[in-house]
Amino acid sequence: MTKAGFVSLIGRPNAGKSTLMNSLLGEKIAMVSQKANATRRRSNAIVMHEETQIIFVDTPGLHEREKILNQFMLDEALKAMGDCDLIVYLAPVTDSVEHYEKFLKLNKKKVKHIIVISKIDQVKQEKLFKCIASYNQYGDQFEALIPVAIPKKVGHADLLKVISKYLPESPYLYDPENLTSELVRDIYAGFIREGIFENVSDEVPYESDVIIDSIDEDKNLDKIFATIIIEKESQKGIIIGKGGDSIKRIGTYARMKIETLSGKKTFLELQVLVKKGWTKDVNFLKEIGYDHVK
Repeated sequence: MTKAGFVSLIGRPNAGKSTLMNSLLGEKIAMVSQKANATRRRSNAIVMHEETQIIFVDTPGLHEREKILNQFMLDEALKAMGDCDLIVYLAPVTDSVEHYEKFLKLNKKKVKHIIVISKIDQVKQEKLFKCIASYNQYGDQFEALIPVAIPKKVGHADLLKVISKYLPESPYLYDPENLTSELVRDIYAGFIREGIFENVSDEVPYESDVIIDSIDEDKNLDKIFATIIIEKESQKGIIIGKGGDSIKRIGTYARMKIETLSGKKTFLELQVLVKKGWTKDVNFLKEIGYDHVK
């Protein structure tokens, strides 16, 4: 009998959820940044482990509600927690258990969860043992605790084995050959946003977003036309840069990610649109895909 189920990756902002999902999949489909709150929407990766199909759901980090956009991001994480078969709570080894205590309060449906202690390759064993001990006081709350080092794939096999144990018997929910059920345009938009996060100063990325206007696919070349949305006129100059050097860096960064995934040459054209107050405009947010903002 085969198994299948949804597993939500939950944790504070910048805990490494997208990095873990990409690593378990063996392909980069989710944007990754060292800056917090890079992930805004749920996305998924379909990982096959023996006779089990695991659909990992990447989520925005758990954080306090602020702007309308932040509320959407928190709601995305909460919906993923409530809709899944199992939760993987990702906790960097240097984190305080206070973040985990907040998660326990938010897990109102008491969905079963596994704690994954990440970044164990960055600390000495003594620090790791102290971290594990701090979570063991909540041993009646979680099903398992697994230390991992994501770049070295340490603990990955153990994690997949334990996840499989807790998923229900079921036919596969997707074609086992698929990597994700996400739309290609959403993945590509994420790569462009990652290019902004990695190549532009701190202020701009959080007030920017990307819309894929069109994708023209050919056998050997994909042409992608996209718009970068920002809030202020002053940010336009930062995105474009002197002589267009900044937007060229963003485009080159994103194009390389897209070509690695698609296996084809890519032409990427970016334009910039100033939309004042877009992060607070409910109608506009719904128009560009944040469909359940309030």
